[in-house]
Amino acid sequence: MSKFRTGTNPKYFHKSQIKFYIILAPIVVFSLLPILFIIFHAFKPINELFLYPPRFFPRKFSLDSFVELFNFTSSSNVPVSRYLINSIVAAIIAVIATRWIALFAAYALSKKNFKAKQIIFTINNLALMFVPTAVVIPRYFVIQGLGLLDTFSINFLTVIAAPVVVFLLKQFIDQVPDEIIDAARIDGASDFQLVRKIIAPMVAPAMATVGILTFQTVWNSTEAGVYYINNENLRTFSFLINSLTSSTGNTLLGQGMAAAGSLLIFIPNLVIFIFMQSKVMNTMAYSGLK
Repeated sequence: MSKFRTGTNPKYFHKSQIKFYIILAPIVVFSLLPILFIIFHAFKPINELFLYPPRFFPRKFSLDSFVELFNFTSSSNVPVSRYLINSIVAAIIAVIATRWIALFAAYALSKKNFKAKQIIFTINNLALMFVPTAVVIPRYFVIQGLGLLDTFSINFLTVIAAPVVVFLLKQFIDQVPDEIIDAARIDGASDFQLVRKIIAPMVAPAMATVGILTFQTVWNSTEAGVYYINNENLRTFSFLINSLTSSTGNTLLGQGMAAAGSLLIFIPNLVIFIFMQSKVMNTMAYSGLK
């Protein structure tokens, strides 16, 4: 048998694949255009930001926008590094906490039998109907009542209990055969061991997806800084960029900082998505769930 197989996923390149490259190459190029524009726009000199007609590629690459961004924040009492650290720490805590809290909740709703189980799941599904804007006011009163206003934890606490995450993980856990759960219990495994050693590896695709969604939500969110935090030392990088661009308006300086800030916010999203997307594809291929 020739090593140049022409199956669905041939191991080596074969001329039969050319037709797929012809179709996919324009789609890939078209999909990359917004990403390339964000990158090139951030490195345009100040005098090229308002050119008409606008140019996709800068004539000259420049770091002026980044210099202006860091100079603008250096004059304040809170350096830009503080906002970045706040965003990184909040995103890491949110990803870890959301994944495991939602996993245990989904496991209970899927494999455990208790009163009001169906009612709780129905309430969780009803919560999917509400957009974030609709719950800002009641959420504020809850946070105020708990004494969490002006605390760093509010940067990630509002996303930990995510109904869509619980729903997603429950659908995956429903596919895990009960025989596997029963066999583990016969061997003396506790619920914690079941979730950590059996359920978590088998629903790894969903866990990776939850990680992507949670990171993007926390990293891009300005809600905590706008509604719940007044202390500048506790606010995140996305809030800083949003406030800078809104305060400087449609000026050259403001557009330059907006371009640089947008790139700095976008890069972690892109990197996390690329790495975790590959993990999703691999685990979906080999998880054994049918």
